[in-house]
Amino acid sequence: MKVSAAVYAIAVSGLAMGLGMSVAAQQRTPLLPESDVAALANELSGETAKRNLEGLARLHRQRGSAGFHAAAELVAERARAYGLSDVAILQFPADGKIFYGTQRSRPGWDAEEGELEEVKNPKGAEATVKIASYQAMPIVLAEDSESAEVAAELVDVGEGTKEADYAGKNVKGKIVLVRAQPGAVQDLAVGKFGALGIVSYARNQRTAWWGEDENLIRWGHLETFSPNKTFGFMVSLKTARGLRERLAHGETIRLHAVVKAGQHVSNYEVVTATIPGVDPKLKDEEIAFSCHLDHQRPGANDNASGCVTILEVARTLQKLMGDGKLPRPARTIRFIWPPEIEGTLALLNGKPEFARRIKAAVHMDMVGGGPATKAVFHVTRGPMSLPSFVHDVAWAFAEFVNEQSYKFAATGRAEYPLVAPEGGKEPLQAQSSAYTMGSDHDVYQDSSFGIPAIYLNDWPDRYIHTNFDSAANIDTTKLKRAAFIGAASGYFLARMTNVDMPKDRLPAIIGLLSEHRLARLGELLHRCELLSFIDCGEMTRPFTRQEMAKVDSIQWFATVPPDWRQMEWTQAQSLEMHMSGRALKTEMFLGDYRKVWQRGSDPKGPLAVFGYDYFGEHAKAAGIATPKLLSYEGLWGSGEEYAYEVLNFANGKRNAQEIRDAVSAEYGPVPVEMVLEYLLALEKIGVVEPAK
Repeated sequence: MKVSAAVYAIAVSGLAMGLGMSVAAQQRTPLLPESDVAALANELSGETAKRNLEGLARLHRQRGSAGFHAAAELVAERARAYGLSDVAILQFPADGKIFYGTQRSRPGWDAEEGELEEVKNPKGAEATVKIASYQAMPIVLAEDSESAEVAAELVDVGEGTKEADYAGKNVKGKIVLVRAQPGAVQDLAVGKFGALGIVSYARNQRTAWWGEDENLIRWGHLETFSPNKTFGFMVSLKTARGLRERLAHGETIRLHAVVKAGQHVSNYEVVTATIPGVDPKLKDEEIAFSCHLDHQRPGANDNASGCVTILEVARTLQKLMGDGKLPRPARTIRFIWPPEIEGTLALLNGKPEFARRIKAAVHMDMVGGGPATKAVFHVTRGPMSLPSFVHDVAWAFAEFVNEQSYKFAATGRAEYPLVAPEGGKEPLQAQSSAYTMGSDHDVYQDSSFGIPAIYLNDWPDRYIHTNFDSAANIDTTKLKRAAFIGAASGYFLARMTNVDMPKDRLPAIIGLLSEHRLARLGELLHRCELLSFIDCGEMTRPFTRQEMAKVDSIQWFATVPPDWRQMEWTQAQSLEMHMSGRALKTEMFLGDYRKVWQRGSDPKGPLAVFGYDYFGEHAKAAGIATPKLLSYEGLWGSGEEYAYEVLNFANGKRNAQEIRDAVSAEYGPVPVEMVLEYLLALEKIGVVEPAK
């Protein structure tokens, strides 16, 4: 379909009305007074952040390990040195049996030794050639490997994930060479065919640079809860090609593996600290800064960068407030350093008062990638199921950094270039991106918690999860700019009250929503063009409802005058009418299709978590076949994303078709039958129920 001129007229008219409020309050810096912006820009230090990063990148930070504990102690020590309050390392037992909402706790994992050598026999005397060493490079030993000492032949089984890969090959009592992750093959290779161990050359996540550098070694892992315990080593593509070629020519390769490692009862450790709020009525409300502290060594961009950046935000805010250069906020600002996803689930389920207090989160996962990483910086919006203005606040500050950093790069002059002395001078070029999954922001924004989360992240990054994700590839200017966007956003939200906020700020926020809505409308119109066979109204109604809900979300922080809200709704209804062209078509269904679904109070958290599949395990126990939705590929989303949002949209107000319409607007059309099948499966395992 072609979008009519009337649609653009309505959109531009709405934008103009929004701008009418913000232009009067227009200033050189967004939302915060220029004195606050100047203070943040001057104090934030990319170099200080990188020095802390270099400390973390020396540690192998696997969950529940000695390396993670050392990292937690380092962060806590810095937080105390910076003068933060309530510094603590919270502990949550992790033994493989305790659940934190949807997360089955995973025992800690530690390693002392991991050596893989090829055994040769030159002139009758055995000699060895080292292939991998945990002491030299911890990333070579797959997480959750178990102790073993094995001397065995190597057998190439290709991918290793299908029984056909083993046809005609005797792997019993041998070590298999596989292209897949060790965890993807262990039950087949070890459990069914009797292999003793695994050598994997799994490549990094697919990007334009996928497979380009044959020296990269990817972080590998086994399945935590598999009954087929074994060990796995990770090697580079270059090493694997050499081994494969020799095997293909009929050569026998004998390996010797020594591993001292294993799981053990431990604790999830979560470092936390605060800058207390000063308003007697609001100090129990919190704005949280989040990251994830765990990862293999070096794990510099993923995710030492996010952890040291929120630490730098903490240092800067505390110092500026202590020096009287920034007013103290009404709300408390909390900083959280957990293991990825599972630590956040342990915190929000194990101490539910945290979930009740947090009004919004600023989550940073990979924010320091320099030019060598090929990284693009994103300010990622929340899911459509949780509309919030907080993402527009973050994007306002990111646009400011984009403008200032480009001006400096192009002319050598800018008032706020936000350039670090040891960093680059290129423009930031941050992107405003639709919701994508993959980090702790999924937990906060899950419907059982409903906490809007600003997500700052790099993607792509050609060194993610590899031995090249090192401090050398981290740019101090990037760290400074990410810290500025996060600090300005979180500080603004912590101060945003009817009393503390200057009178011109609320109109400015409404104006921002109107401005940014036009850009999001452009995305919608593009999708409508692609879906010319579908009435665009099916996508317009969820879009306009979400945009208006963003205005309503301001009321979590400050009062929205009724006339402003009514004006925004009037614009939305006009846009919806012109976009659809006619009344929305509603298909007539009976029975289960007419049920209105709601999520139960427990368990809390997304169903796809870390190292554990809550839905899969419970569905298997209930005899439920895998719903087709989980493998569905939409135009803009995958099965995991559809499933996440279907559950989130089950809020006691929507039936199966209405949920289908909402997720179709977000990720592309999906058959209502698939949505219903998944909802019925969720009902059988006790996650959702028909609304009363």
